[in-house]
Amino acid sequence: MEVTALPALGDNYIYMISGDAPDRATAVDPGDARPVLRWLEKSGRRLESILITHHHADHTAGVPRLRELFPGAGVCGGAGDRGRIPCQTRFLAEGDLLPVCGAPARVLEVPGHTRGHIAYFLEDGRGGGELFSGDTVFGGTIGNLFEGTPDDMFASLEKIRALPGGTRIWCAHEYTLEFVREAARVDPENTLLRRRLERLESAAGTPTVPLTLAEERATNPFFRWDAPEFLALFGTAPGIETFRHLCAIA
Repeated sequence: MEVTALPALGDNYIYMISGDAPDRATAVDPGDARPVLRWLEKSGRRLESILITHHHADHTAGVPRLRELFPGAGVCGGAGDRGRIPCQTRFLAEGDLLPVCGAPARVLEVPGHTRGHIAYFLEDGRGGGELFSGDTVFGGTIGNLFEGTPDDMFASLEKIRALPGGTRIWCAHEYTLEFVREAARVDPENTLLRRRLERLESAAGTPTVPLTLAEERATNPFFRWDAPEFLALFGTAPGIETFRHLCAIA
């Protein structure tokens, strides 16, 4: 499996997934049809399916044009987004499996940013995999809680944190440098976080995707709800109590 990141709309990423079949590809969160169409023309592939993580326009606005040109391409999204994703043909729930370029993708319901948000996980069987997380996780932070609560997001991140450590996270925006700087303010004694920030600053302007789950566990404050230094600093219990405090200050 190969994943290609297409920059779009200033700071979005659209992902193209291709596999062994040389003539097919899947698009993830096409907020703009034009980068997808250019990539398809250059690669000589046709669009087989479209995966949507949530209903926001910067993830879905390209869908009608792509469906017009590729009417056989199914549009997959969360059942909780019924009526809010254009041209949606499949309504997915926790644990559903769907084939993506010949590999099974498992659906995770990850509400918080929106109530119907889902993620797609393709496990590689070798302690890793590919997670298309939409706006749930970014480098050093999480998505804004537009339709959910800290408790919703905590439950979603518990699922993600439990995935294999070698998982690569394909988040939908290039926010990493900005929010790793913010994370370093929240967690100033974290040596791994300081080193991450130094690497990012030395390579400013270059893409940071994919993220790695192992690095997010170690340096993203929102994955560190049981870190002893946070428990001591906040006087909170590990888990949701610490996570709520992080949401309030970060």
